[in-house]
Amino acid sequence: MTATTRPGSSDAIALTTIALLTLLAVVAACGGGGDTTAANPGVKEGKAIFDRICSTCHGKDANGLPKLGKGLRNNEFTKSQSDAELVAFLKTGRPATHPLNTTGVDMPPRGGDPTIDDQDLQNIVAFLRTL
Repeated sequence: MTATTRPGSSDAIALTTIALLTLLAVVAACGGGGDTTAANPGVKEGKAIFDRICSTCHGKDANGLPKLGKGLRNNEFTKSQSDAELVAFLKTGRPATHPLNTTGVDMPPRGGDPTIDDQDLQNIVAFLRTL
């Protein structure tokens, strides 16, 4: 024996309400594809610094520039590092002689700008996490 629910009945309204609430909870849990800067205001500042300093080698779109800087979108190294590890990496850079440097070009500490402070580096990492 199967139960049927008539449209407009209190059971149908209850089931519809539960379905809608479940859908809203799923969308909220997934972030809804909204603006990532609202969740982390440092992202906007990090993008501004990236555009000013890092894009010289990594490109405005962060896809890298030949013989200058690696692409940073879906970059395995970036994904494998914690935020703190990436900040430490940005502080020290990577010399051209480092075995993992495949471009043959130095990545200077702090992108070559000694005025970039630790908060700026954290903001750059926050931006990189959005790529």
